[in-house]
Amino acid sequence: MNAPLSAYALKPWLAQYGTHIAADLATPVHASLPALASAAAARYATQTAFTCVMPNGMYGSLSYAEVDEMSDAFARYLRGTLKLNAGDRVAVQMPNCLSYPVVLLGILKAGCVAVNTNPLYTPTEMAHQFNDSGARVVVIVDMFADKMAEVLPKTSVQHVVLTRVPEFFPAVVGPIVYGVMKYWNKLIPSANLNAVRLPDALAQGRAVGGEAKSYWGGLKHSDLALLQYTGGTTGVAKGAMLSHGNLLWNLSQMRAMCASHIDDGKEVVLTALPLYHIFAFTVNFLSMFDAGARNILVPSPRPIQNLQRAIENYKITWLTGVNTLYNALLNEEWFTAYPPKHIKAAGGGGAAMHRAVVERWEKVVGAPLVEGYGLTETSPVVCFQPLNGGRELDTIGIPAPMTEVRLVDDDGRDVPLGQPGELCVRGPQVMGGYWQRQEETDKVLKDGWLYTGDVAVMSAQGTFKIVDRKKDMILVSGFNVYPNEIEDALAKHAGVMEAAVIGVPDNKTGEAVRAYVVKAQDTVSAEDLLVHCRSLLTAYKVPAKIEFRDELPKTPIGKILRKDLRAQVLAQLKSK
Repeated sequence: MNAPLSAYALKPWLAQYGTHIAADLATPVHASLPALASAAAARYATQTAFTCVMPNGMYGSLSYAEVDEMSDAFARYLRGTLKLNAGDRVAVQMPNCLSYPVVLLGILKAGCVAVNTNPLYTPTEMAHQFNDSGARVVVIVDMFADKMAEVLPKTSVQHVVLTRVPEFFPAVVGPIVYGVMKYWNKLIPSANLNAVRLPDALAQGRAVGGEAKSYWGGLKHSDLALLQYTGGTTGVAKGAMLSHGNLLWNLSQMRAMCASHIDDGKEVVLTALPLYHIFAFTVNFLSMFDAGARNILVPSPRPIQNLQRAIENYKITWLTGVNTLYNALLNEEWFTAYPPKHIKAAGGGGAAMHRAVVERWEKVVGAPLVEGYGLTETSPVVCFQPLNGGRELDTIGIPAPMTEVRLVDDDGRDVPLGQPGELCVRGPQVMGGYWQRQEETDKVLKDGWLYTGDVAVMSAQGTFKIVDRKKDMILVSGFNVYPNEIEDALAKHAGVMEAAVIGVPDNKTGEAVRAYVVKAQDTVSAEDLLVHCRSLLTAYKVPAKIEFRDELPKTPIGKILRKDLRAQVLAQLKSK
């Protein structure tokens, strides 16, 4: 007699699809991302694809046809001028700007692999990612190029391409924006760097001639498209291998769930989240390019006033963000007094959305703000709340089509309905593994299932809610921060004997990084350690507070117990 199917195998969430979401999806029609991009460019050639908006409202735009031609030229530069081979890695280190889609699509059209890199990384972090990925080329914005002089000798990077935030702006506007950034705001440091300017690289690529399709015409779903770095379960940065198929399937899954709210060729999406992050990369960049949308790029959403001109000057229909971004907008008089009325929907992820923020947003804006869940390892979308029908707040919604989700105990057995268990995912969007790290891959990929380390519960209707994290990861404004990395940085200081890092609740960033240190030298101060951390870590990873203790909680064998420390700290905070 066959055993009854578990609650997860029955997929109760399918009943919530209704008539708005297709449960079964056909294999994506395109064999690769360049094929999808070229088809979109042909379909929407004369329409504006990207508009980069500065805080003062000055802007530059590129049409679909221009992005297509420029990315073709960059592909020919990589393959014809620099003589890269198919599969070679090219790192991209820039904020949201017009150069990003040109370069990113150019890398993919060259048959190469893109390595998204946070432009705020320190030289130490940059060197690790470039070396680990084996990047031969780095495309970097001039605002951060001064770090490359220190980094290059420590890597095997052979070529550097330099770009600017106002690249491809109109001839009169671009120099003004550049002058303000360099001489007034002093955002562009001097850099003694042997690099090629992006416009010159494009000119060299055009001189190569031929069709870029000769480089990408043979790409398949199984070919690697992206190395997207993440701390995974240990905090050691490693590249999630995302194939063309992973990303194409995730686009199809998202389009299926959002079909009722997307009108191809007519959407205007606000992209405040960084495109180098997998959330904005797939949701804002790839999916909206496929939909023929106009993408409004904001180089930096901080301070939040940087979004004002973009929101006021363009009829935004879609936007994505994290809880802190939506909360900040709702505390701006210019936004609440004259809220945008063209918005069809907004998406939240990266960290839990607060109910009060969602309810206020929907009251002020009059459009749904749906919460989702995903990981770098899943390209990223796994679940989100449906845009039609009833949806339950304080949840991550339901699995996307063609996605299986189950909750398991520590032995890998399905837990009963309503009980918490580790969330496991199986679907065509799940990565192939971590780049050159088989041991780490085997820890999270088991029998085709990705073990996420997040603990969730499922309702009888198939709606999921995250209740805890098995990992010690800290979420700061939607960015993953891993205690191991910060503890390692602290341990490099001679004044530190022991260190433990945890996350504590924070009204502004969701969670804040807090470090607890046992001194090795009595004279060391918290400020000494903060200065040390700033030299090694990106700003959002630097502890918000450092406290000294005589000892830290440990196991009998001497392993520091973060969970005990966290419990102590949270109890202290609660008692205040």
